Amino acid sequence: MRIFHLEGERFTELDALPEALPANGFLWVGFGRREFEVSDQQTQAALQRWGCGGIVDLHVSDLLNNQLPSHFDYTSWYDLLVFRRLAAAPGSADLFVDDEHGTLASAQKAMRAIDTSPVGFAVFDRVLLTVHPADCLVRDFFANKLLRQTDARVDARGANARLPSSPADLMLRMVNHMVDSYLELRRLLTRQLTTLQRALLDPKSQFDDWPLLLESRDLLHRLEDVCEDQRSAVQEWIDALGDWPDDGDANAARERELLRVRSRDVLEHVERVLTHVRRLESSAESAVQMHFSALGHRTNSIMRTLTVLTAIFMPLNLITGFFGMNFDALPLIHSARGFWIAAGIMLVLGGAFAAYFWRKRYLSGQ
Repeated sequence: MRIFHLEGERFTELDALPEALPANGFLWVGFGRREFEVSDQQTQAALQRWGCGGIVDLHVSDLLNNQLPSHFDYTSWYDLLVFRRLAAAPGSADLFVDDEHGTLASAQKAMRAIDTSPVGFAVFDRVLLTVHPADCLVRDFFANKLLRQTDARVDARGANARLPSSPADLMLRMVNHMVDSYLELRRLLTRQLTTLQRALLDPKSQFDDWPLLLESRDLLHRLEDVCEDQRSAVQEWIDALGDWPDDGDANAARERELLRVRSRDVLEHVERVLTHVRRLESSAESAVQMHFSALGHRTNSIMRTLTVLTAIFMPLNLITGFFGMNFDALPLIHSARGFWIAAGIMLVLGGAFAAYFWRKRYLSGQ
């Protein structure tokens, strides 16, 4: 568990949960999922002591559920957002293939290196409580980033160096970071799906790893479902922003409008990720269709060649069958030149048919 206090341009880390909320600013309390489960009673007591109100037991179960899809819920005293991240699992960087073409074995490992663990956010007026998976680096990344930002006061990005002004603002920044972390996963998926498509379309390859193909298609379907849930959760959050009470304060109205802008930006990023996942899914489906089309074309070429050869040798079989009849009065049967005349006729007919079919491009490989 890590506790931080944000006030204006100050970002400090506290050693323990304070007895009361600071006079200004807000608190960010970040838990690992197991830590939150163990310290649930202590956390609930602290929230009650700060006047925030406790977290509903059903929402506690949601925060501890590792299989829960992205969703948004709210109460009169806090909002709850569960957001499933899309990221490469730890150690998956080793799965990138060093050679140019890659291998199906590395593609199979990469397809299983996708992490979609949920991160939970409980947004109070002056407290942000986050629950992360054990291997999630989002909390430490943002903590270190805000600490550096506080020390430097301002960085090269100017306005973006401003510290979060509210728990909701910090939550949206973290969610946006989780969406943008899909870029690394996109690189991994694109490369491994390209490897799979190359194997499918290689005319010299005897592709038979259909379980890998089915697994990759199932993975893309699951990623699409995750992105759909993400989009629905963010959209519900945006809709809830419109229901926040308006107390007539100009600063509060401006802050709320900035939250809407940042929320729409997050939604746009989620939709972009969803579009890319669907594009990958469509590309995989197209590769499968092209694979079967190539197999059909190859089969047709083989059957065409066999049909042409059959058509060439059919007249020759007729001639040999004619002279093979058991009659004594056949033409050329008793002539010394009969064999050579029949062989010449067969050669001319065979050459003529071969030239005809070649001219018709029935024997051409192009």
